[in-house]
Amino acid sequence: QVQVVESGGGLAQPGGSLTLSCTASGSMFSTYHMGWYRQAPGKQRELAAAITAGGRTNYVDFVKGRFTISRDNANNVVYLQMNSLKPEDTAVYYCRATIDLMNFWGKGTLVTVSS
Repeated sequence: QVQVVESGGGLAQPGGSLTLSCTASGSMFSTYHMGWYRQAPGKQRELAAAITAGGRTNYVDFVKGRFTISRDNANNVVYLQMNSLKPEDTAVYYCRATIDLMNFWGKGTLVTVSS
C-alpha cells in the first residue's frame, strides 16, 4: 500500500502564488506516474496536471502557463507551483500516484483564493 500525503494548501489572494507538495511512500517512487487533481465545491474531481515517471508533463487548459508540476525522485516528492491564482482555482487539491495501473490517492489539501 502506497501512502500519499499532500501539504501546502491555504489562503491566497487573487494573483498570488502557492506551492503544493505531495509525498508518496515506497522505494520505487521514480517509477510512479503522478498527478494533481482538484475538486471545487459542487463539482467533479478533475485533472489539473500530471507528470510521468520519465518526467513528461501534461497540463489541462485552465492551468497552462500558470501552474508547474515537477518531481524530486530523491525525496519522493512531487510539487505543484501555482501562480496567478484566480478565485475559480479554489478547490481541494488531491495528489494521485499511479503504479502498475493502480491508483493511490491522498486526502487532499484545501486551496482558497480570495481577497
